[in-house]
Amino acid sequence: MKDIKTWFLIISDTHANQKIRLSTLQEAVDVAIHCGDLTDGSKIAEYHTTLNLLQTTNAPLKLVIAGNHDFTLDTPMHQKKAAEAHRLFSIDPALMNKEYGDFGDARKLFDTVNTSTHRGIIFLDEGIHRFDLANGASLTVYASPFTPSIEADWGFQYRRSESHDFNIIPTVDIVITHGPPKGVLDVTASKRRGGCEQLFAAVAKAKPRLHCFGHIHEGWGAKAVAWRVDVGESPTHFSAIDNGASAVVESLATLRPGRWDTPDTIAEKDARLRSLNKKGYRHTSHCTGDEHPIIPGQSTLFANAAIEPESEGEGQQLPWIIDLELPALVRATAA
Repeated sequence: MKDIKTWFLIISDTHANQKIRLSTLQEAVDVAIHCGDLTDGSKIAEYHTTLNLLQTTNAPLKLVIAGNHDFTLDTPMHQKKAAEAHRLFSIDPALMNKEYGDFGDARKLFDTVNTSTHRGIIFLDEGIHRFDLANGASLTVYASPFTPSIEADWGFQYRRSESHDFNIIPTVDIVITHGPPKGVLDVTASKRRGGCEQLFAAVAKAKPRLHCFGHIHEGWGAKAVAWRVDVGESPTHFSAIDNGASAVVESLATLRPGRWDTPDTIAEKDARLRSLNKKGYRHTSHCTGDEHPIIPGQSTLFANAAIEPESEGEGQQLPWIIDLELPALVRATAA
C-alpha cells in the first residue's frame, strides 16, 4: 500500500512568550507538534498562553510534550520545589498554589482541553502512542520529555552521570523529545555538545523517519541523516552517521552572518532570512522524488524547532513545516 504524504508543523521552546506569533502561518497541516518548554516558570497562566497559541494552528491533531521548564507537570519535582520555597523563603503555600496550581493541576489543563470545544490537543506522557490520521495515514510516535542536566533540579531531568532508558521501537515513525541527541543540532553557545548519548544510540538503532526536539535554542535547524548499514551495539554520531550521504537542510549558520562571511554572502543571508520571516516558517519536503527523501530504516530527518532565540537581540526563530510520507492505515475488511 502506498505511503501517504503528511504535513507536520513543529515548534518547541515557546516559553509562553506572548510576543511569539504564528499568525503568518496560514498553512493547513495534518499534525502540529510542540516539543516542550511550554512555559518559562511553569505557572498556570503560562500554560493558558501556550494552549491559546496551539489553538491558532490549523491542524486536526496537536501533540504536546513537556520540557524541563514545565516542572509542575512533573509532580515529584513540583512537590520538591514547593517544599523548598516554603522552607528556604517562607513562601505561603496558598500563594504558591495561586501562581502554580496544586499538584496535578497543570496536567488537568490538558485533560480539560481535550474534552472542550478545542479538540485535538493531546499531551503525551513518555512512551509509545499511535494515531489514525484524518488524511488516511497511520502514525506511531515515541515521546519523552527527559533531558540530562548537571544538577537535575528542573522538570523531567536526570543527571549526566546517570542514564535514562529511551525505549524506542523500530516501528516508530516519529520521535518527539524535548532535548536533542548528542551530535545532531545540539551545539551550545559555548561550543559544547548538549545532547544525550543514550538518546542518540536509541534513535540510531530504531531509525525513525523523523526526530524532532528543541531545548538547545542555538541548535535550531534540520538535517537529513543517512545511517551506516551497521550502526553497531553502542552507536555514536561519529560511528553511525554516513556524513557523505547526509545533508544540512538549514541552520542558524546558513541564515545569520558568520565571522568569515563576505559582504555578498551576508547580503544573501539577510535577504533569505527576510523572505522566510515574511512567510513565517521554514518548509522542507522529504518524500519520494525530493532531493533528500527519507527512506525508512535508512535515513532520519532531525529537526530542532526551538522558537525562542538564545539571545534577546535575535528575532523569533522559525517554525518548521515538514512533509513526510507515512504508512497508510490498514483498515479491517467486512466479513
